[in-house]
Amino acid sequence: MHLMPMTIVEHMFHLGLPIAEKILRPIVVYFFLIVGLRLAGKRELAQLNPFDLVVLLTLSNTVQNAIIGDDNSVTGGLIGAATLLALNYAVVRFLYGHDKLEQLVEGAPDVLIENGVIQPDRLRQELITLQELEAAAHKQGLASLDEVDRAVLEPGGSICFLAKKPTPDATRHDEIMKRLDRLSAQVAALGA
Repeated sequence: MHLMPMTIVEHMFHLGLPIAEKILRPIVVYFFLIVGLRLAGKRELAQLNPFDLVVLLTLSNTVQNAIIGDDNSVTGGLIGAATLLALNYAVVRFLYGHDKLEQLVEGAPDVLIENGVIQPDRLRQELITLQELEAAAHKQGLASLDEVDRAVLEPGGSICFLAKKPTPDATRHDEIMKRLDRLSAQVAALGA
């Protein structure tokens, strides 16, 4: 009896690996990436320069074969994706109620600018240059770092900037100067 070749549908959905292995592979890779990204620092998550972005983009391709193995079936891909989504959901739900463990996994925020003073030691530790910090400030609508009262590198990699607020004296001075400008314009108009 002649065996018929596998149909396209059978080929697409036939698992090349046992289901238990398809579930275990993404779990191992997930935890490896959590630890690896934690050790690499918040900078990798912030994607402050093209090199960091390239690392993050190629990282997914690098671990792809570790997740799917020799199985390129749709079923295998769906099992791997479902495992990653379910695992992430479970980890996030678990960490929600455990603040200390969440801080251990995600890390603590780092203050890069405090009271308008740049913290060079923190920048060095996070490998962030002044140019990168200023570019991040520009993205949030600040013209320069001189306008920043506080900058915090959050555990997720984003940088939060808080602008300096003018002092009451500076605000009052600005108001007086505006009134003087208006009076000068009115006097000039009357003289003409």
